[in-house]
Amino acid sequence: MSGVEVPGARFDLPEPDPFTRPYWDAAAEGHLLVRRCHAPACGRAHHYPREFCPHCWSEHVTWERASGRATLYTWSVVHRNDLPPFGTRVPYTAAVVDLAEGPRMMTELVAPDDGPRVAPRPGLPLQVTFRELTEGVTVPVFRPCVNA
Repeated sequence: MSGVEVPGARFDLPEPDPFTRPYWDAAAEGHLLVRRCHAPACGRAHHYPREFCPHCWSEHVTWERASGRATLYTWSVVHRNDLPPFGTRVPYTAAVVDLAEGPRMMTELVAPDDGPRVAPRPGLPLQVTFRELTEGVTVPVFRPCVNA
């Protein structure tokens, strides 16, 4: 079905469940959460949210409010996407960022609210912001820091 839009279909909406609900609720309030392992020999943060630590397999993990700071690891400007609603958003910048807390996260790079547009480059300092996709569904995206 390439190139065919299915009326009302959305391919960009997450499906929150009881486990991930705190993450999505925090995003709606403008906060980014990560999971932090509390095993004595680990202590690492991870993202995407899992019920166990992907580094040491401990189940002693909790939600933690992230700083919202990150650096740009890599990106790609998408000029064509046939899945709704992405076709109406092109071009957009898909990105992978390194969160200050350690995890790497897939996201979208968006332009600054004001000031000049900043060209992407590895290590570019970023700050989280949030985009409401539909009522009740808000996702984290990142923009260059002021004076980046």
